[in-house]
Amino acid sequence: MQVKRALVSVSDKTGIVTFARGLHELGIEILSTGGTARALHESGVPVTEVSAETGFPEILGGRVKTLHPKIHGGILALRTPDHLNQLREFGIKPIDLVVVNLYPFKKTVAREGVTLSEAIENIDIGGPAMIRAAAKNYQYVGVVVNPARYTEVLTALRDNGDLDGDLRVTLAQEAFAHTAHYDAAIASYLTDFSPRREQFPAEIALPFERVQILRYGENPHQKAAFYRDLRVRGACIGNAQKLHGKELSYNNILDLNAALELVREFDDPAAVIIKHNNPCGAATDEVLARAYRRAYQGDPVSAFGGIVALNREVDRETAEEMHKIFLEAVIAPGFTREALEVLTSKKNLRLLRTGEISRLTPDWMDIRKVNGGLLVQEADRELVPSSKYRIVTGVKPTAEQLAEMAFAFKIVKHVKSNAIVVTKDRMLLGVGAGQMNRVGAARIALEQAGEKARGAVLASDAFFPFADTVNEAAKAGIAAIVQPGGSVRDEESIAAANEHGIAMVFTGQRHFRH
Repeated sequence: MQVKRALVSVSDKTGIVTFARGLHELGIEILSTGGTARALHESGVPVTEVSAETGFPEILGGRVKTLHPKIHGGILALRTPDHLNQLREFGIKPIDLVVVNLYPFKKTVAREGVTLSEAIENIDIGGPAMIRAAAKNYQYVGVVVNPARYTEVLTALRDNGDLDGDLRVTLAQEAFAHTAHYDAAIASYLTDFSPRREQFPAEIALPFERVQILRYGENPHQKAAFYRDLRVRGACIGNAQKLHGKELSYNNILDLNAALELVREFDDPAAVIIKHNNPCGAATDEVLARAYRRAYQGDPVSAFGGIVALNREVDRETAEEMHKIFLEAVIAPGFTREALEVLTSKKNLRLLRTGEISRLTPDWMDIRKVNGGLLVQEADRELVPSSKYRIVTGVKPTAEQLAEMAFAFKIVKHVKSNAIVVTKDRMLLGVGAGQMNRVGAARIALEQAGEKARGAVLASDAFFPFADTVNEAAKAGIAAIVQPGGSVRDEESIAAANEHGIAMVFTGQRHFRH
């Protein structure tokens, strides 16, 4: 069926004048409202105001404009004799094309200091109703919510006078996704104002928008895209600004997130190097460049091709240190002009700026996709302070060892389970990650640390089921151990630590990371 009448009412007016002019040149009558009608009038595109069509003015400050049978009847009518007879009976003309996008709710609530009443006024009612009506009746009515579709739709109309079935279905799907996303953003925003909100409601709708299509996924045969969570503000991978370098890959984004979430654990200047989602280097120091050097020295082999996160603005000295080896990406609160001069000389090195890194963002949800469902939990944000550690051995840790334990436990929290790390002088020396048994993880970490393990601290993300890990630690010369405790065989581990003169504390808090 030929498109003869279009309703055009958009908040985002990108390209709308050119598109509407194209419709007019094809002989398509245009209905419009408010600001869109004014914009088209001023550009010389003939339009009919919706109020003239309905015989009813806009009321309630514009809250009611298109909610009228002459609009919704024209959109929802099937092109069957029965429906067309009813349209004629009530003086309603069919509407064949609906071009609508919605009030900028997401942009409004993203503003600093926005009030609840301002947010409520930016909830579109008529727009979603028209979009959904047109999408429901896609067999007869085209619906366009995305300005990027204007050229494609105009081309189809010029070629055929109508939209083919495949394009209609695509536009309808896009329309329902548009309104679903819009409602998810509203529901998510209002959650913060609900006095009876449930942490895990019966239904969830999460507002994500696509940032980019990625070259491929975890492996080259997998397709992938990256979506930003619109609820989250502050320093995070979703909000980071890319300043330089190649396009980010799926694995880059995963590793950048892992690096950033670990480095935000530290108050002192810190550097973290991530490889395959696990830290291979981490250190703190009074000087950022030294922190990076020490992180690199912890495992120079694995650092090659790694992802670096820092919790201070990158200066020239730190940049020059990082420039010495091949790195995939660097993420930091910012970069001085001199640091950028150094790092941008590597054309492929990805540089991302987060702004000031606070300890936390409002993103409390940890979501994991499984086949056929989602697992949702609170993000693992807690860390027991060293002042709450329970000393369980006769040998008492020194104040310096307690501080080192706190450093090591922050790192092991971010290592894939089963996880063991060895640290000394606020520097990561060995990592055993993702092993099927804990003593195996310990052997890997201790072997990597080598002679540097003597006098060092060993941290475990979960309890020791047997005393074998303590015995391995003793052979390597470990001086102190921090672990959650809670095993039925804790006494065996405690006895082994006492036998070997190792100070051991329990945190009472496990940090599995699967």
